[in-house]
Amino acid sequence: MTSLAAFVLASLVLVAVPGPNLIYIVTRGVQDGRRAGIVSALGVETGTLLHVIAAVCGLAALIADHPLAFTVLRYAGAGYLTYLGVRALLHRPPPAVGAADATGRPAQRRLLRLYCDAVLVNLFNPKVVLFFLAFLPQFLPTGLSPSDARSHMLILGAVFLSIALALDLCYALIGAALTGRLRGTPRRARHLSYFTGGIYLGLAALVFI
Repeated sequence: MTSLAAFVLASLVLVAVPGPNLIYIVTRGVQDGRRAGIVSALGVETGTLLHVIAAVCGLAALIADHPLAFTVLRYAGAGYLTYLGVRALLHRPPPAVGAADATGRPAQRRLLRLYCDAVLVNLFNPKVVLFFLAFLPQFLPTGLSPSDARSHMLILGAVFLSIALALDLCYALIGAALTGRLRGTPRRARHLSYFTGGIYLGLAALVFI
């Protein structure tokens, strides 16, 4: 098996295993529908792209080598997920993403907020930083110069990003398929908001595990 084929196979397995990003995307799809799930998947993978760039440029290694910076990143991630959880628990279920507002215009501002939430959820996850530090270098050919190594890491990162985005979009659609059943009545919608808030708070706890 070639190195690239092994990398693709390993990437498929790693992305398919349920984790915080996958749970977040499915939850957004269930909570707010298909457009929210898709936008969240795009936001999460934008964060992945930034992580890849950080790994290629050596920023990820710099963060991992400095305990204070790594600790700050952990607490920032847990804090942001806690904020999302509390927001979901305290607020009424929002209207479906894509519905018109009082002026008749689509709720584009809400879509932008969901996208930014997804980017930050991924960026503030310190385990992703360590993941790319440990995962990408394993598939680099030996004897590469520093510039060639960075080029190969960038290519592998692009391959991983493509795989992750494709699978995340599938998960977003799966979550959206459950929306109609789970949001059939106001009471169900409130319960779904409580469930969503609990998921975010659980993800915040997972940051420290």
